[in-house]
Amino acid sequence: MDHIRAELHCHNLFSNFHVGEKEPPFDCNITITEQLERCRTLGLGAMFVTNHNTLNGYTQILEYKNDHVKYKDIQIYPAEEITTDTGAHVIAYGIHDEIPAGLPLEEIVDEIRRQDAISCAPHPFSLLDALREKAQMCDLIEVFNSNNVDVISNARATKFSMEHNKIGVAGSDSHVLSTLGRCVNLLEAENNLDDALYSMRHGKISILSTGYAREKETLEHIKYKINNSKDYLAEYIREHYPNSEWMLSLLLRIYDANQNSYLWSLVYKLAVFLMKRVSRKINLLDYDPSEIASRNLSRMLKMAI
Repeated sequence: MDHIRAELHCHNLFSNFHVGEKEPPFDCNITITEQLERCRTLGLGAMFVTNHNTLNGYTQILEYKNDHVKYKDIQIYPAEEITTDTGAHVIAYGIHDEIPAGLPLEEIVDEIRRQDAISCAPHPFSLLDALREKAQMCDLIEVFNSNNVDVISNARATKFSMEHNKIGVAGSDSHVLSTLGRCVNLLEAENNLDDALYSMRHGKISILSTGYAREKETLEHIKYKINNSKDYLAEYIREHYPNSEWMLSLLLRIYDANQNSYLWSLVYKLAVFLMKRVSRKINLLDYDPSEIASRNLSRMLKMAI
């Protein structure tokens, strides 16, 4: 039996404009050429591209791969990261028909099963976009997500998967090229879609390597989103944070003045510190996560402090 080194959670530029109304439209600038080249460099055998709420890009990357013999040992499989009606995310592996965003989790899981595909709860205990306890409805649990730099979210996901006897996987959740392959899973399977899905469904999968996104990589992703979504951000601030509009708008102007200022490193470190405090309260002390899901700045700061 072969073993496949697989990337299970990554995005490319086809994810843009599909993330959802509450998010900036620009999500990722990785091209399919860059993805395939990095996969080849890392020696990955398979990649599920999990763009937000779309299968667009799957056919394109498959055609490009097939036109270039140097990528012949890499298999590209269809997947989609779907936003539920509550704003949480669920990944569908191996689907052939796109599943629309905005449906209840129960309907999404039923549709995934109808397509004989596999469901996964990505970052199930992160502070946003998380299924939390409803993750037990999925076939797989993402017990390690590279972007969960608070660490506690991953620890809670690992504990949850063990308590509910769920298969655990790791996800790079790559939005910048250098994080692609940060987490690698090992599949005990022949390198074709049916065999890969069978292995995932029956627990013949293990986590080979994990690693967190670095500060530089996170800031790179944030800069891309801000630089390409300024009009959206200005409108979003006016609509959702009218009482804090002056402060947030000032931060954007300071950012425009010097995007490479060391100030942003300090802001990042402060944000991580506050995120860890919030995650501890929600994931260890059972505070209400809806305080964060509301995206009310004053409530979020109150919980962080």
